[in-house]
Amino acid sequence: MKQHICAEIVPIFKQLSEADLLKISAITQHKKVTKGELLFTPDNQNELMILASGSIKIYQLNKNGKEQLLRVMQPGEFEGEKALYGIENQSLYATALKDSTLCTLSKTKFQELLSEYPEISQHLLADFATKIGMLERQVELFNSESVESKLATYILDLSVDQRSQTVELPFKLKELATYLGTTPETLSRKLRDLEDKKLILKKHLTITILNSDELEDIF
Repeated sequence: MKQHICAEIVPIFKQLSEADLLKISAITQHKKVTKGELLFTPDNQNELMILASGSIKIYQLNKNGKEQLLRVMQPGEFEGEKALYGIENQSLYATALKDSTLCTLSKTKFQELLSEYPEISQHLLADFATKIGMLERQVELFNSESVESKLATYILDLSVDQRSQTVELPFKLKELATYLGTTPETLSRKLRDLEDKKLILKKHLTITILNSDELEDIF
């Protein structure tokens, strides 16, 4: 593993030089976590967490204690920046979906970093906007009347994001079901229905859109 692996794969650091990436690496803490490990809760999030390898789910708990998946972090993504600005985490949890490698940056070190590289703030604002957009889209999905409509919308959105009629699901069906507010059994049934209608072709976590017009008509 290269010494500055976390810094170099994070978009907010992409404009920095090799020397600057090494400086950032020197002030980050590296650690390995195991599948199922709880990484932070609303009570103890006080650092920037960068994912170097593996995957992590970010979620909330509803009043009945049931998980509501918000997103799954992939290598190069980060969480916890709000806490570093003094904004309290009131609802987010993070758990490793598989054995993963993290880099963490304390509030003090993060603020020093922003003072030295103010351009990072601009990239952080762009990341905030992206996360807000994702949450707004998820709310729209939840307001859809049927699971089939939610699923069709989600697949078409992935097609736009990935710029392809063949898309890769970013997480397993269990997590996708939670994200869409349904059960794995119902989700599997709706995927089979779309395949039976010749609207999609599914192989593992890869979905090929066969008829986007009819898929849009499901809305």
